[in-house]
Amino acid sequence: MRYRLRLLALGLLVVALPVMAGIVGFIVGESRGEESRPQASAAATEAPDFRVLQEIYEILKERYVDPDKVTPDLLRSSAIDGMLKALGDPHTLYIDPESKDSGIDIITGSFEGIGARVEQDPYSGDIVIVAPFTGSPAERAGIRPGDRLLAVDGESTSGWSVAQAVRRIRGPRGTQVRLTVQHRDGTTEEVTIVRDRIVVPTVTSRPVTDSNGRALPDIAYVQIEQITEQTVPDLAQVLRDIKSKGARGLVLDLRINPGGSLNATINIADMFLDNGTILTEVERGGKERSFEARPGGEGTGIPMVVLVGPGSASGAEVLAAALRDNNRAILIGEKTFGKATVNQLHDLSDGGALYVTVARWLTPRGELIEGVGVSPDIQVSTEQEQQGRDLALETAVNHLRQVIAAQTGR
Repeated sequence: MRYRLRLLALGLLVVALPVMAGIVGFIVGESRGEESRPQASAAATEAPDFRVLQEIYEILKERYVDPDKVTPDLLRSSAIDGMLKALGDPHTLYIDPESKDSGIDIITGSFEGIGARVEQDPYSGDIVIVAPFTGSPAERAGIRPGDRLLAVDGESTSGWSVAQAVRRIRGPRGTQVRLTVQHRDGTTEEVTIVRDRIVVPTVTSRPVTDSNGRALPDIAYVQIEQITEQTVPDLAQVLRDIKSKGARGLVLDLRINPGGSLNATINIADMFLDNGTILTEVERGGKERSFEARPGGEGTGIPMVVLVGPGSASGAEVLAAALRDNNRAILIGEKTFGKATVNQLHDLSDGGALYVTVARWLTPRGELIEGVGVSPDIQVSTEQEQQGRDLALETAVNHLRQVIAAQTGR
């Protein structure tokens, strides 16, 4: 790959076991070499004096009326949580040693859990189910993109961090967890989910039919559920296959995609673009760096529509915005989640790690995605769907049929 390995911070955490895989599956990679070490700064010599925290602990240990509550590990973790919450960034997280040691990066394979991506709403603080994997226990139990997690096994999630929520959700394959969720229509439901082994999906393709069930061989449907390094060759092969079969239009479905590898995101966008800016990185201090497309690619030349929704996050949002802003595709569906930060994993001396935001991304138009999302060109809400019909897909197919007809004169 021509870009250094960095991961679009999903904070989109996959609920799985063990912790990182049961917790959040943390779709992040640990940066290597120089990039993994904190950079020195002029402010380094002005570090605050934290001795007062030790003083407070000593006083509590000696004098507090309820000594059983003066638990060193609890007080330390609470101090860390308080420090990070003061930043107002739900994507900068402390990962305890147990979670880090037992975690499995979902980018590398499979894990056990419920198969749902979890994020924290930066405004309300609510824990949100970004999207369940297709065919996962979470999806089979009725979990939907955008569901807000109200309680786990009867205990309210109010005030919880993502890590706290996932620690309560994780568990061995075959065990149950009871979630209380609020759907986007305002209804509340309690669902019981049996944890299982989850295989991380990447690229799938299937035939397209019109509203009457007739096959449309000239229109291809491709869904990307997760952006990993493996997604790049998988998608390239799928694109070669559909073009060899005569496809004249493409529907790219990103509606339940939380993003993933930045390298892969850029290379996927590059498959469809001959030129133009893919995204702009804004680092600490406001330094900007743009990523540009190169000519050629398996997906150039074929008219396309991209489906988006609240389950589209991070890398999926970057990809959708890049294709929209370069006039390569129109977006159909609903506004995306609004998560586009870059996070790195830094090892800590206690065996844990800090998952820290190091940069944010702007669309080619210079628009912020974080906390805002990417709006579709054509709004089609899931609430509009009737009798199991996928109206967003139908709208995309109708649009492509018009484009193909205009090109062929038919």
